[in-house]
Amino acid sequence: MQRARAKVNLWLNVVGRRADGYHLLDSLVGFADLADTVEATEADGLSLSIEGPLAGTLASEPDNLVLKAARRLAEQAGMAPRAALRLTKTIPVAAGLGGGSADAAATLRALVELWGLALPLHDLFDLAASLGADVPMCLAGRPSFASGVGERLKAAPSLPPCAILLVNPGVALPTAAVFAARRGDFSNVPDVVPAWSDLASFAQVLAQRGNDLTAAAVSLRPVVGEVIDTLRRSEGTHYAAMSGSGATCFALYATLGEAQQAAARLPAAWWHHAGLLG
Repeated sequence: MQRARAKVNLWLNVVGRRADGYHLLDSLVGFADLADTVEATEADGLSLSIEGPLAGTLASEPDNLVLKAARRLAEQAGMAPRAALRLTKTIPVAAGLGGGSADAAATLRALVELWGLALPLHDLFDLAASLGADVPMCLAGRPSFASGVGERLKAAPSLPPCAILLVNPGVALPTAAVFAARRGDFSNVPDVVPAWSDLASFAQVLAQRGNDLTAAAVSLRPVVGEVIDTLRRSEGTHYAAMSGSGATCFALYATLGEAQQAAARLPAAWWHHAGLLG
């Protein structure tokens, strides 16, 4: 069984735009302990079953990234795609947490093991990039600096031990719409990222970088601003912001207990997860 952990964009700067319209990004990516799981067992053909508390959110997708990843890997390996895949879904869909990308990455790991493949690592990452810009970072599964459209990765220093509270107000916020609503110049990012030694200094670095898509997301869904304000006012918060293009927001705390106490005071209609950041 492979875990597919939720991806969190701890900062996100839009630094340019390619000729094909895709935006160039600079981001620090971390992972929460919230995770889907993917299991792969031997079978005569390729199949996918979905279960878990959020399985229903994928009911309308006839061919999601898990199946695409399986077919693409089998094609590259020169074999027929034979596996029974089971996805347990707990990460909200289209929420800025990279759930689908994490599922695809976990599928690749599970099938490489099941099929006994010996693909060169760079080939596996190239395949991951062909599935989506976030899939390589989820395949790496460690804190990373991401650039390009998100597919260029560099290992980041260890993040300080801390708790994270993820909050989603339950509104749709398509990535393309958020980028279309963005206004202003592109960010000029420093060549050298300031170092951090503890949660306090880490929060200072995050505050300096921020998320360039926040204003656009709030213009489309004002409740995102309400979530961020609520998190910033909660006791013990060191930093709060939006992840990716939203609508999920996050706050960092020194202890899991503080994150859980803040979660207990949130409106009942808001989805949330209090856990650890890694």
